[in-house]
Amino acid sequence: MNTKQFNVVIVGLGFGAEFIQIYKAHPQIKMYGVCRRNEAEMNKMADMLEIEQRYTSYDQVLADPAVDFVHINSPIPDHGWMSLKALDAGKHVMCTVPMATTIEECRQIVEKVAETGLKYMMAETVVYSREFLYIKQLYDQGELGDIQYMAASHPQDMQGWPEYWERMIPMHYATHVVSPVLGLMNSRAEYVSCFGSGAISPELAEKSGNQYAVETCHIKLKDSPVAAHIWRFLFDTARQYRESFDVYGTKKSFEWALIEGEEHVLHTAKKPEHEIAQRITVPDFAQRLPAEIQKFTRAIQDVEHLSFIQGAGHGGSHPHLANEFACALTEDRDPWPNAVISANWTCVGLCAHQSTKQGGEIVRLPDFTLA
Repeated sequence: MNTKQFNVVIVGLGFGAEFIQIYKAHPQIKMYGVCRRNEAEMNKMADMLEIEQRYTSYDQVLADPAVDFVHINSPIPDHGWMSLKALDAGKHVMCTVPMATTIEECRQIVEKVAETGLKYMMAETVVYSREFLYIKQLYDQGELGDIQYMAASHPQDMQGWPEYWERMIPMHYATHVVSPVLGLMNSRAEYVSCFGSGAISPELAEKSGNQYAVETCHIKLKDSPVAAHIWRFLFDTARQYRESFDVYGTKKSFEWALIEGEEHVLHTAKKPEHEIAQRITVPDFAQRLPAEIQKFTRAIQDVEHLSFIQGAGHGGSHPHLANEFACALTEDRDPWPNAVISANWTCVGLCAHQSTKQGGEIVRLPDFTLA
């Protein structure tokens, strides 16, 4: 067994703080340091969780030769340039979603990874959630049959969140719905068509440059007869938060619960009509992880932390994400999703908004995302 440990610095300690205890427990990762501009808040967190190395600037992190990789959890507009700067400094990169906010930044990251041989992974939570892992298991075992259609939705009212969300466009934060419909069969998106619907307040429209409340997109999967449908909103639409993924096969189909906390539904073909649908409890997949971090797939709270109960969110995905990147580094292989896949998933949303502005015209994904 490879006993090398890789030193990680977590950049951004809002959402990023949820990974500290996971990294501390992982046998192949050393929770080396944290970075936050607010020194007082950083020290409070680092003192509580006993983190020695502390940085108030990103440049300090990148200048430290002991740092093997950065886990970027900064605001969305910073993801592209921060990833590129880390790669230029010789650091591997794990970055929360999306990869970037422009197609050009995505292209530059893909090219930089190819040039340097460094590892890049977009830390997409949905494809490591217990729901996705369950559906993927059904698909890989042939229980779904041939896939006929997929759909995913991510409604979420962002009122009251940090101000930069008011400048966001719904499809520019779409990887939570793009990733499952492409990840299930390890497909690439070839082209998209997207429509805007409804209207947001004039103030929000002026800030974002987008007038529509909802964006709804069809994705054509490359080299496949399958298409998928996704939709997103950020403001001014009544709907409980939901990150859903429905998949329809020739043998079985899975539908996400409509209301949070309810059971999902599995449909089985060729049964009497009243027996087709059944409510199911999705299993956990902690057994796929090193024993030291298996507990993090479920809700635990082992430190006095003001903002979270570890393992409670994102379908138990956080330890799976950390472990995938650790294994990629240890085994010297690409993580999943790697840079090209991450770019394809991210550019679906960027291209979809282009289509929205063109009245639903087809927009093709850039070639660099199709390799």
